[in-house]
Amino acid sequence: MDPVKVSVINSFGMGITLLMCLLMLALPRRYALLPVLVLTCYMSMGQRMVIANLDFTMIRILVMFGWSRVLVRGEFARLKLSKVDKILIAWVVSGTVLYCVLWGTTAALINRLGHAYDAIGLFFLFRVLIRSREDVDQMVRIFAVCIVPLAALIIGEKVSGHNVFAIFGGVSDITVVRDGVRRCQGPFAHPILAGTFAATNASFFIAFLWRQGRDRVLAVAGVLACIAIAVCSGSSGPVMSFGWAVLGFCLWPLRKRMRLMRWGLAFLIIGLQLVMKAPVWFLIGRISVFDGSTGFFRARLIDAAITNFFGWWLIGTQATAQWGTGLFDITNQYIAEGVNGGVLTMGLFILLIARSFGTVGRTVRQIRNSPKSVKIGTWALGCALLAHATTYISVSYFDQNIVTWFLLLAVISGCATFPVRSVALGRASRVAKMGSAVLSAIPPTALQETV
Repeated sequence: MDPVKVSVINSFGMGITLLMCLLMLALPRRYALLPVLVLTCYMSMGQRMVIANLDFTMIRILVMFGWSRVLVRGEFARLKLSKVDKILIAWVVSGTVLYCVLWGTTAALINRLGHAYDAIGLFFLFRVLIRSREDVDQMVRIFAVCIVPLAALIIGEKVSGHNVFAIFGGVSDITVVRDGVRRCQGPFAHPILAGTFAATNASFFIAFLWRQGRDRVLAVAGVLACIAIAVCSGSSGPVMSFGWAVLGFCLWPLRKRMRLMRWGLAFLIIGLQLVMKAPVWFLIGRISVFDGSTGFFRARLIDAAITNFFGWWLIGTQATAQWGTGLFDITNQYIAEGVNGGVLTMGLFILLIARSFGTVGRTVRQIRNSPKSVKIGTWALGCALLAHATTYISVSYFDQNIVTWFLLLAVISGCATFPVRSVALGRASRVAKMGSAVLSAIPPTALQETV
């Protein structure tokens, strides 16, 4: 994939960003994610300011305002580090240090500090702002309101062949066509990433289908918007990512047998490896939804990374072009972690995902007495994580997809500490309130006569 094009910030982009920054400072905490999601959905990464070789995208500027808000209001006071938090910090430190050792330049240090700023700044900002399941529900509602107009604009791009987000720079005005299919990208750096954004976040809206009233309406609108964006991207990967998310929900009835299913999957992969003529990862090359799919290239990349393991395992490698034709383009997040930071950074990244899956599973067991909508909402976090984890086999993020990735991790990290309100407690509370109301309606004199 080509890197994001750099363009000078224009007055329109600056005006929208300043408005979002002011909203970040002024809005109540339950609405503080609105500016973040608006910029994520509608601002391309082409809008940026470069000051003394430091690259500030609009998201980075908004994060700065977000932390100013947090510090002024003292909203971070109750934050306690979870295991997911600690692994994420270790992953960021490992990736930063080893990349700098690999390249040994000031430019490398600046580059990694930017990545660290994104990861730590976004993740912990979300950890601070999202403190309960009610906050997560509010985030999903805001997200639905943001993504539906985005889907309409991308459908318009599919029909017209022109991208309205080109006004912000960083994306082409003319929609890319491959094998006769228009591949729409909206404000995202690549059509695959546009579809990935929708597919990996669809789980939030699918979970709301178990709700009633307005929430269900938002759920239907959000799911349809995600499907539309994924299809308009003209890429196989996002469609399959959406399929993985749906599969995650299909596994809900088998949630108590997930250990057995994991072992079964492991033995299935081993069995396929034994009977197939080619390595099992070459199955990726046989899966395609749209013509022109590059699944075989991605399988060849995995094969080359394994073959050249001793060339990158310690601190990474400066180049992968020698691995094979076209393999300078690392379209695999797991391999990208290893190339940029060795097997330690890759391992921490995989551990971060594994620990997050474990956190979701334990939380679902802890809230087994809660309403089904609450349990499904927590399970949906694992479905979204499954969509990301499988997508990373064929895509590496280099645009605003990182925002929703760290948002998901932050919600998962915090969900284990969210207050649990079970059905039994809810009924007891209602009975207590009814009892208090009855007693308050009886005149004091009547109570005295009864005694």
